[in-house]
Amino acid sequence: MMASLKSDLFQRVETALDSVRPHLRADGGDVELVDITDTFIAQIKWHGACKTCHMTQMTMKAGLEEAVKNQVAEISSVEEIQM
Repeated sequence: MMASLKSDLFQRVETALDSVRPHLRADGGDVELVDITDTFIAQIKWHGACKTCHMTQMTMKAGLEEAVKNQVAEISSVEEIQM
């Protein structure tokens, strides 16, 4: 993926995540966009309370992934990565 395309996608995904962050932060958590793969998968890492919450998978699919895919059509999915 070209650097300029990746940079643009990164910025657009961050904007989409910003629409969800207030809800995560209200519960003591947050999310970090780590990378976007060549197959247009946004890779995220949970922070704070989200790291141990049993609802993160539902939050990711119903909240994060929906928000990202609605605002950035190129993204095929959002996946958590372990670092």
